[in-house]
Amino acid sequence: MLRSTSLFRYTARLAVLIPFVVLGAAAAACGDDASSTPDGGSSGSSGSSGSSGSSGSSGSSGNVEAGKDTGSGGDGGVDGEVTPDVTAPTVLSTYPTPAAVGVSIASGITATFSEAMAALTVMAPGTFTLTRGGVDVPGVVSYFDNTASFSPTTDLALDTTYDAKISIAATDVAGNALATVYAWSFKTDATLPLGPAPVLLGAAGNYVVIAESEITNVPTSKITGNVAISPAAASYITGFGLTKAGTKWTSPQVIGSIFAADNDPPTPSNLTTAIANMMTAYTDAAGRPNPILDYENGALGGTPLTPGLYKWTTAVTIPANLTIAGAANDVWIFQISGDLMMSANKAMTMSGGARPKNVFWQVTGLVDLGVGAHAEGIVLSKTLIKLGAGASINGRLMAQTAVNLASSTITAPLP
Repeated sequence: MLRSTSLFRYTARLAVLIPFVVLGAAAAACGDDASSTPDGGSSGSSGSSGSSGSSGSSGSSGNVEAGKDTGSGGDGGVDGEVTPDVTAPTVLSTYPTPAAVGVSIASGITATFSEAMAALTVMAPGTFTLTRGGVDVPGVVSYFDNTASFSPTTDLALDTTYDAKISIAATDVAGNALATVYAWSFKTDATLPLGPAPVLLGAAGNYVVIAESEITNVPTSKITGNVAISPAAASYITGFGLTKAGTKWTSPQVIGSIFAADNDPPTPSNLTTAIANMMTAYTDAAGRPNPILDYENGALGGTPLTPGLYKWTTAVTIPANLTIAGAANDVWIFQISGDLMMSANKAMTMSGGARPKNVFWQVTGLVDLGVGAHAEGIVLSKTLIKLGAGASINGRLMAQTAVNLASSTITAPLP
């Protein structure tokens, strides 16, 4: 038999539950349009489920912020509540910045939001637009990791003002629209940049380190940007202390996210596209015609490298400090048939406004940055990329096999 106190508590709890049972039955009898959801809650348009603690006030719009159960039991009990997300997203930053001048005619346009957005609303026709004198510029919109990108289908015009706009059709994942239309303008460079056209990275440009078979790390490294591996699984990323976070991983050594082929969707398909784009970029860089051949016999340093297309049929070494000199939108492509070896404690320096995002190292063999060395640019390697202890780069490491790090500093180039 129940003791008297237990019997009293049982009776009191039953008295609380009976009204919910009766109300639920009455709602069903009246044809209430509440419908079952995969997680066992309901998406009704008017009432709420007392037994699950989930609100039905948002209907089927999904305008509920997951993981904010304010009930004291934490198990979706009688007193559990879910806090709806009613905060409008905002645009945190853009490239080009508002009123920027001297923008590359090969530039893409990006906008980074304050929170995760509903990708289809951002990519819908008319949401993210670019115009010239009121006429739409054709382009493709993509979305990844809180950032939307508009890629014009052809180069922009020289010395021309463009207007970019994101409409309130863009919503966050909870259905909240952008608070106001976000619009800004910029002006392109007045003169053509020197050197070849830049190599387009596509979706591979969403990552600062990307490899196919393995990414190893001897702690502690500092990586600013996203890291990815595919088709290999997350178990082939070592030395980072990974923590699972839904479709990605996090690490105290990475200011960004880590993605692997075995993460939840849509990560696997995103990485398949990124790897394919990396391969296309490598092939593009390797196939550019009419290069300067065997400059300095493959031993670089001392003489500044001006914009252009360079090719070496053997290995390239960097035994001395190297300056890459040119203007902000100038481009360098280095085609290297052998290995690229940079000596310990040597450094690349950008001068004249040159930017790492426009420097491309296409290497058939091994890329080896020595202990304490510092490099600049985008490394596209057919094999292994290896950084000695304390080596660093302003750029990206993209390997068709593995990337080996050791107390490395890797910083994504500014757009």
